[in-house]
Amino acid sequence: MADAVPDIPPAEAAERAALAQRATWVSVAVNLVMTIAQIIVGWLAHSQSLIAHGLHSFSDLLSDFLVIWASRQSAHPADDAHPYGHARVETAATLVLGSSLMLIGGGILWESGMRLQHVDVLPAVAMSAFWVAVVTVIAKEALYRYLIAVGERLRSQLLIANALHTRADAASALVVVVGIGGALLGWSFLDLLAAALMGFMILRMGAELAWGALKELIDTGLDETQVAAIRETLLATPGVRGLHELRTRRMAHQALVDAHVQVDPRISVSEGHRIAESARARVLRQHPEVLDVLVHIDPEDDLDPDSAAIRLPERSAVLASLAPLLAGLPAPEKIVLHYLSGQIEVEVFLGAQALAGVADAGGIESQLSEALRVHPQIRSLSVHVLFAPK
Repeated sequence: MADAVPDIPPAEAAERAALAQRATWVSVAVNLVMTIAQIIVGWLAHSQSLIAHGLHSFSDLLSDFLVIWASRQSAHPADDAHPYGHARVETAATLVLGSSLMLIGGGILWESGMRLQHVDVLPAVAMSAFWVAVVTVIAKEALYRYLIAVGERLRSQLLIANALHTRADAASALVVVVGIGGALLGWSFLDLLAAALMGFMILRMGAELAWGALKELIDTGLDETQVAAIRETLLATPGVRGLHELRTRRMAHQALVDAHVQVDPRISVSEGHRIAESARARVLRQHPEVLDVLVHIDPEDDLDPDSAAIRLPERSAVLASLAPLLAGLPAPEKIVLHYLSGQIEVEVFLGAQALAGVADAGGIESQLSEALRVHPQIRSLSVHVLFAPK
């Protein structure tokens, strides 16, 4: 069984954290400028949708600082309390980010709905709000393209989530442009309608992010395509005869894999371990998103937890029942038991020198097999002679 967790090189982890933080600081700078511009101009130009988008940009600042904190925490190496590392700090942060977006979107939607009931008393929207909204669309789209490239390179779900959040900002800013443009043409309600629609978009995006993080926290597996690829890699390992109970679960930008592989039931424990290590290494090499693989070696398909093999006697009980049969023989060098198909196969290994004084060494196996009829749980018994090298 292979169960050690591979260490992520400190240099690689540090570089990943540095790139994530650099991208986030760029986001911080853009969002800070847009927040100030939208809130001030929106207030002066009497645009509710621009103010709402400015408040949303302010929430982006909070999420950016959350990303910075989470990326620092997740870069910490594994320790006794967190043997698989701290990557799920990103997942928890994504859940917080998604939940906060749901609250912000719901608040904007509610406030816009209330104001839509009194459209006749709303002041006229100024032209400056339109130009700030246009600049916001361009800035947010450019920021999205930068963040998504870095997030995909690092396979960081949190950075990708933040990039998608930025793309939602660009789309909502485009709605603001349309709303303000309509208000400038005389349809004052369009500015509030744009604010309400933007609130709904933010609410939906937050719900999607929160749900994705929640699924990861409850150990949702990889998608079918990824699982199929991992299955193919395991089955292609020399020595692997079958595979069952392949399980996967996400952990931030990485994944954990558990698998039961079936091998020749009569190979040694050390050879079975060698096959397990080989299977584990192949998955880690061919699937970089996988952090660790736990490989359990099976001599046969053991999907049934209440199989007959579980109810068979342990080694000490088997040897005790064999003791009377082996009493007249030389002391065995070793006895190997095979628990297969609900019965036990016994292999007795005798030294060649010990057999030298036995008159009928060839008849030992037949005599033992005849005596085993009173042991229905033992399917067969074979005797082997060990010859020492000269």
